[in-house]
Amino acid sequence: MRRTARLLTGTALAVGAVGLVVTPAYGGDGGGELEVYPSSVVPGGQVRVNTAACGDGGSAAGDASAVGAGDFTLVPGSDEQDALGKFRVPPSAQPGTYEIVAACAEGGRRVTGDLVVTLTAPREQVHPRGSVKTGVGGALDGSDPVQTAAGVAALAVAAAGGTWLLHRRARGDGI
Repeated sequence: MRRTARLLTGTALAVGAVGLVVTPAYGGDGGGELEVYPSSVVPGGQVRVNTAACGDGGSAAGDASAVGAGDFTLVPGSDEQDALGKFRVPPSAQPGTYEIVAACAEGGRRVTGDLVVTLTAPREQVHPRGSVKTGVGGALDGSDPVQTAAGVAALAVAAAGGTWLLHRRARGDGI
């Protein structure tokens, strides 16, 4: 029993130690903190980028040469918390995913974001408006009141006739 307990304890400690060794450590210049709007664009489209990684009032040098747009500058925005910039994707850009990079002016922190170039413009979602013309109207859709009254009368006659036939059948009189 003690041997099994020691074996299990030793295995748990070894797995924990391996987990500590394998766990990745991220430094101060990690990427992925550059926001790209829109994230998908057609060649010739304008792209805005922003990051909060450069601190309050910070600026950055942007690099969109991967997509062929070259360098651009990120300057402090109106709220002084994010650095904002923009660039235009060249009309000759090929479809694909491109990494956009910015390096903060102070400290040199490097942040990245992805831009997808497509040949078709992303569509805005369109919501239908109005009514569907199916040929089946409703009683309250503004149709002729005479037709509505005739329909209600026809339904009443059908209901009364059906009730009378069922009553006769239940009595055994037949049809």
